[in-house]
Amino acid sequence: MVYNILYIAERNFKALEDYTNVEERRSRRANKKKEKKPAVVIARLLLVVFTTLLAVVLALLIVFSTIFNGPSPSARDTLVTTLLESGNLKFVVSLFFKEDEVMEIVNKTSMKEMNASLDTDLIASDGEVEGDFDENGIQIVEVNGRSFYGTMMIVKDASKVKCGTTYPWGEYGKELDKLVSENGAVAGVNGGLYAADGNRGGRPYGVCVSNGEILLNDPSGWPGTYMIGLDNNNILRIQNVAGWNGAKFKEFVAAEGIRDAVAFQDEASDSNNHFVPLIINGEARELNGAGCGANPRTAIGQRADGAILLLVTDGRGAAGHLGATASDLIGVMQQFGAVNAANLDGGSSSSMVYKGEYLMTSVTLYYANSSWKLPTAFVVMGGGQ
Repeated sequence: MVYNILYIAERNFKALEDYTNVEERRSRRANKKKEKKPAVVIARLLLVVFTTLLAVVLALLIVFSTIFNGPSPSARDTLVTTLLESGNLKFVVSLFFKEDEVMEIVNKTSMKEMNASLDTDLIASDGEVEGDFDENGIQIVEVNGRSFYGTMMIVKDASKVKCGTTYPWGEYGKELDKLVSENGAVAGVNGGLYAADGNRGGRPYGVCVSNGEILLNDPSGWPGTYMIGLDNNNILRIQNVAGWNGAKFKEFVAAEGIRDAVAFQDEASDSNNHFVPLIINGEARELNGAGCGANPRTAIGQRADGAILLLVTDGRGAAGHLGATASDLIGVMQQFGAVNAANLDGGSSSSMVYKGEYLMTSVTLYYANSSWKLPTAFVVMGGGQ
């Protein structure tokens, strides 16, 4: 959709690169001709860059204006909620709408709170798991939706799903393939909320637990914080920890035997539109409309037999796809038998790796063959079914 315009910019920059190469070849062949003055060459290059950027900005504004003021309220609402979930395009919404108008749209395309306590008895953590799994106990299934393409990774043994990290935290995180390999795993998806400014990715937000050790304990630092992880019985846990202090979270981890976990937000406002619970105890979350905008997504779920479901979808113009909504994620997770499921960090961060190869890459043009730098991931250890 609107993100397709970014591909135009990429092609223009490629044309710029080709132009530069042609100029270099001409200079080598025409030794008798005077070399172009550096100032002239630089001026031409800057003109191309400026013209390209101006064309992209104008095109985007025209597209936004057409949709925002067009005859379809549904398209308008989808675009607004989609932009509110993005890291860099939230400001566009404020250019066209007042704060009360934004909140009206957010409330129409939203979801109801989900406060049900998770019933761990619904999961047979040591039961018989059915399915056609490979040598690592993993099954890969392609998923196609109306406005997205995705990959579902089914992990037979939940005990093999860990929280891989770059701890001790530094300024920079690592691409998902490196994070997976350096944690001794064979597969993984991006994890929880983190500092993504400048694609540094060095530090997670909220909470982080790895192998039973609390590596980050700041549950009250972000509104609507949820912990998503696994306990020592290999049960997926989805716990609202918003407003907790560090002592309460530490007590919870010890009492419930939480071994690996990350954090994400469940908070809808005029500046944010994040969500976590999708399915709890087999009951899907109630939605208004599609529940949210359409974006690349990463989600985790668990079947009654204990198998873990890891889903990643594309969006933001990749292959012409806008992305997945909360309704889409719930539908896919129900299709694969999830008893419990949660949304993780998505957007440009969404990615999946298996055996050193990206099954799903970042939708950001600059990282279209890899992922953003991350501090955490849900990784899958290899070997044995």
